[in-house]
Amino acid sequence: MRRESSPPRPGWERIIEEQGLAYHRSAHPGGTGRPYWDESVHYVFSMDEVLALEEQVEELHRMCLHAVEHVIATGRYRDFAIPEWVAPEIARSWERRDPHLYGRFDLRYDGTGPAKLLEYNADTPTSLLESSVVQWFWLQDRHPGDDQWNSIHERLIDRWRQIAAALPTGPAHFAWTSMDESGEEAMTVAYLQETAGQAGLATVAVAMEDIGWDALNLRFVDVERRVIRTLCKLYPWEWVVADPFGADAVRQQVSMTWIEPLWKMLLSNKALLAVLWELYPGHPNLLPAYLDGPRDLPAHIAKPLLGREGASMRIAAPGQELRTGGGYGAEGYVHQAFEPLPDFGGQRPVLGAWVVHDESAGLGIRETSGLITDNTSSFVPHRIAG
Repeated sequence: MRRESSPPRPGWERIIEEQGLAYHRSAHPGGTGRPYWDESVHYVFSMDEVLALEEQVEELHRMCLHAVEHVIATGRYRDFAIPEWVAPEIARSWERRDPHLYGRFDLRYDGTGPAKLLEYNADTPTSLLESSVVQWFWLQDRHPGDDQWNSIHERLIDRWRQIAAALPTGPAHFAWTSMDESGEEAMTVAYLQETAGQAGLATVAVAMEDIGWDALNLRFVDVERRVIRTLCKLYPWEWVVADPFGADAVRQQVSMTWIEPLWKMLLSNKALLAVLWELYPGHPNLLPAYLDGPRDLPAHIAKPLLGREGASMRIAAPGQELRTGGGYGAEGYVHQAFEPLPDFGGQRPVLGAWVVHDESAGLGIRETSGLITDNTSSFVPHRIAG
C-alpha cells in the first residue's frame, strides 16, 4: 500500500459531474482548500493485499451477523439505546430474515498488518457512487492496464435481482431526505434506484418528507397516493422510530419491505463494537471496546452510539486530548482503543470496504489531515498495480 501523486485529468470537474458526482462542490461545508474528489493523489495496492482484505472483511461481516444473533437472543437492546417497544419487531425482522442490500466497513489499515474495524455503516452508508462508478472511470482513463477492488455495481444489480423475487407487487420506492443540503443523499439514492432499474425493478423516487399515511387503509403512500410496498431509504432507523409516524413504520414491517431492514439497527450502532470484542476478544481485526468506560485502555476514543460524520467524539491519549463538535451522545458512548490512523504524506486514510449482501464488493478511501475522519475529508481513488 502506497500513496502516489498524479496530475488530475483535464476538465475533471465536468467529467465527475456527468458521472453523477454533482455534489462534490458542496460536500465540504465552509470550504477546506481541498476538493472533495481529489484525483491528484491515489493509493496503490498489491493483489495480495486486496485478497487478504477481502477475506478479513467477509469474516468481519460474519462476526457482525453473529453479534446480531447474540443481542437478540440475550435481549441486550438497552445497551444499544433502542426503545423497548421497538425491540420485539427487531427480533421478528431478524427471524424473518428481512433482506439486506449493502454496508460499508470503516477500517484502519497501513499495509503492514491486519485491518482494524473502526465502525460499520450498515444502514445508511454514503460515498457509494464515488466508490462504485467515479473512481472506476478514473482508473479507465488514467491506468487502463491496472485493476481495482471494485465489483460494487455488478453486485448491487445481482443482489436486487435476488431481492426482487420476494418483493411485494408494485414499484419499489427510493427515498431521500430534503434535509440534506449537499445533494449527496439524493444522488446516492438515485444511484441505488438506477441499479435496481438495471435489475429489472420498476422504481419511483420520493422524498421522505413527501411520504403520507393513509389512516383508513393503514398504509404509507406517495404523493400520487400509490401504496408504498417496498421502500429503499437513506434515512437512519433511529430517526424513523423517533418520528411521529415511527410506530406505524415499525408495524409495517410485515406488509412492507424496507431496505435496509429493521434488524440493521443493531449493526449501525457503535455498541456493536463492544459486543464484538466480548464475543471475539483479541481478534486481530478488532480494537478493544467497552460500553462501561475505557477501563484500562492507555488511549481511547469515545464514540456516541448513534453519531455520524465524526461528530461528538473524544480522544483521550497520553499528552493528547481532542473533541469534535456535535449534538450526539445522549444515547451513550462506546469506548474504543485509540490507534491513530496511519500517516501517508501528512494525510490519514480510512478504508471504506463495501459489502453487498454477504460478500466483499469494493473499496473507497477517504483521507484527512486530522485524527478523526469527518465531513471535511476528501475521497481519493485507488488501483491495484498490474
